[in-house]
Amino acid sequence: MLSYLLQGFSLGLPAAFMPGPLQAYLFSQTMKNGWRRTLPAALAPLLSDVPIVTLTLLVTAQLPDAALRALQIAGGFFLLYLAWGAFQTWRTYQPQEVPPEAGKQSVWQAALTNLLNPNPYLFWGLVGVNILRTAWEQSPGTALAFLGGFYALLLGGNALTIVLIGTARDALPRLNRILIGLSALALAALGVYQLVG
Repeated sequence: MLSYLLQGFSLGLPAAFMPGPLQAYLFSQTMKNGWRRTLPAALAPLLSDVPIVTLTLLVTAQLPDAALRALQIAGGFFLLYLAWGAFQTWRTYQPQEVPPEAGKQSVWQAALTNLLNPNPYLFWGLVGVNILRTAWEQSPGTALAFLGGFYALLLGGNALTIVLIGTARDALPRLNRILIGLSALALAALGVYQLVG
């Protein structure tokens, strides 16, 4: 059981800090809304990964390349939509303006960002599902140890990222508009990359 917990840790840590659509979204929302309102979005993988893991368990990474490509294109368009929103925020930036519903909205948008991102499908389809099945064959507790280790570091890493970005944002308010603009560019670049990649 301990080896599966450690495997979960070792896979969850890089997943939390690897640049990708979810991390770009978390950065953008933290710069726009502050870390306290964005922090609930760290839990987004719990919402998005349930259908992803279920799907990969059912099809066991047998999706044709065309289906993965369609998902990647949908994710690219969604990232461009998020980039447009970040650009609008940059264009009309008001330092004190934080929408009161930002926390709830950011969780669902972050979950949708992750759901439309092909990376979790590839991870669970090619790596995670095999470890999870092997762990389950040993015992349900072993499978839960793997999942617990993975999500402890993934969610903890997401939360740490949000707090660190938010602390820098609050400490240097003059940089907010620049960083919001950079997050819009990052989201747009990831969207274009997914569309042409």
